[in-house]
Amino acid sequence: MNMNIPDPKELEKELNQYLHNKYGEQVKLGVAPLSFPSPRSDKFEDEKKDKSKIISKIKFDLKPEELEAYLNNYVVKQEEAKGILATKICTHFNRIQYWEENKNILKPSGVGYIKNNILMIGPTGVGKTYLIKLIAEKIGVPFVKGDATKFSETGYVGGDVEDMVRDLMAEANDDIEYAQYGIVYLDEIDKIASSQNLVGPDVSRTGVQRALLKLMEETEVNLKVPHDFVSQMEAFENYRRTGKREKRVVNTANILFIMSGAFNELEKIIEKRINSQGIGFISRDTFSKREEFDYFKYVKSEDFIKYGFESEFIGRLPVIVTLDELDGDDLYKILKNPNNPIIKGKKMDFKAYGIDLKFKDQALYSIALNAHQEKTGARGLVSAVEKVLLKFEKRLPSTSINHLVVTEEMVKNPQDELNKILSNQKQYNQNDLYQLMQREERGKLRTYIKEREKDFAIQFQEELTEELIDLITDMALESGGGIDEIYQEIKREQKEILNFEETFYSRNHIKLRFGHTAVIAIIKKAFKENSDPYQICERTFKNYELGLKLIKDQLKDKIIQVEEEALDNPDEYLNRMIRSTYQ
Repeated sequence: MNMNIPDPKELEKELNQYLHNKYGEQVKLGVAPLSFPSPRSDKFEDEKKDKSKIISKIKFDLKPEELEAYLNNYVVKQEEAKGILATKICTHFNRIQYWEENKNILKPSGVGYIKNNILMIGPTGVGKTYLIKLIAEKIGVPFVKGDATKFSETGYVGGDVEDMVRDLMAEANDDIEYAQYGIVYLDEIDKIASSQNLVGPDVSRTGVQRALLKLMEETEVNLKVPHDFVSQMEAFENYRRTGKREKRVVNTANILFIMSGAFNELEKIIEKRINSQGIGFISRDTFSKREEFDYFKYVKSEDFIKYGFESEFIGRLPVIVTLDELDGDDLYKILKNPNNPIIKGKKMDFKAYGIDLKFKDQALYSIALNAHQEKTGARGLVSAVEKVLLKFEKRLPSTSINHLVVTEEMVKNPQDELNKILSNQKQYNQNDLYQLMQREERGKLRTYIKEREKDFAIQFQEELTEELIDLITDMALESGGGIDEIYQEIKREQKEILNFEETFYSRNHIKLRFGHTAVIAIIKKAFKENSDPYQICERTFKNYELGLKLIKDQLKDKIIQVEEEALDNPDEYLNRMIRSTYQ
């Protein structure tokens, strides 16, 4: 393949001119003689991938109810918000998948076509960011979060709004096609509303809105930018290797944009509009704080425009989601949730020192009330837990204490309770409260799974048997993993057992079919022994190949049904089958 080899001196001159303009005479680059290999397939050429391969990488096959059921396991309250987000985000990605799989269908674009971009309204600490992170992780798409307050229209002051799209490239491991199916989440969007107290337009804020507007519609973002030295060097390196000047761009047509903010003064605008229409609403003076927040349920585009947003900007955010404020009871439910990362993380901190940490319900409730006083929603839970346990985390690793039960008294007076434990360490290690908490913890987790059985059945696309619930409960308690993680691990191990069935059949032309209870028993054994289900099957049924040859011709359909009892004494189980067949 012919190509023009650039002169190294010309490249050195061009690059040094750029460095001089950017950094002055202090920075200069000397270019060694360059060798130019033949163009080869590298990561830049790999970007010309078939889009269907990227869609298959995402493996998007979720339905709205499945995603909602998944969110229910992690997020307390916010029922309406979870339903809307699950529906519109699933629709967004399923629609993309439909277009990619049906090339003959004309994809709508241009004027009049609007993506399911989302605007979320809610006070701090109600789970806005947490919800979107959970969804992006579940779907398997790259995700970036930005803060609207740091952006400017041009990028010379603060940041460039296009930087968020460039950040998707890092999350997508420099895969352009993959990045083009990502999610961009921009918080504190209410801070770029033009000020209502200014005379004349608020140019800086409306400028950011217009810059974002282009991204939300469809535009191409150049990955090589003058103010980014790294991107310039990457472009130079690509030119050195291929001899080509490639314009690398990310198209935003399929990127989902989600904005959020607290919108503190917006409810007054909504209230004024509603009451002026005379449709029977009562003055805010008669509402409690929780009822007052319900004004957001009646928000319209005209309210956002009065708040300081361009009509075109709001028009590109057709999906409005409102989130409810969290009270003390809600924070308590968050702490009790077995998937709650705060308590799970703190248990892991103590486990690292060989200390098993457990919480009494009343202690969790006291922590939740303390956090609620911070007025920062769920964000206050982390600091509230740390205030109670920091002294214990510092002191107990140097002692013989091997467990800690957090009580209400400990929340109220951590230093006094620590002194009591230290004064009689041996007796504390032997107390009955810890044993009781162990039994209670298992019962509570099992009850939680049973109560959410319908959600899990939708999410996992499988009915949960009593044996499966017991297995999930035991594995979750022992490993500290979330229920979703544990279930996915169980499914992986089930596939290992199926692989053994297929391998056994290929060797002997006899199919071992493991019953449900046998599969559960094998996985439980593998978990306890920290082993692999496939190896357990190989070890347990190693004598079956020879024994089954004796009855191979008498077997109906060449199938042997294996039940749980075969694991306890596989040889006796085999002998009984042989005797039964001959009889």
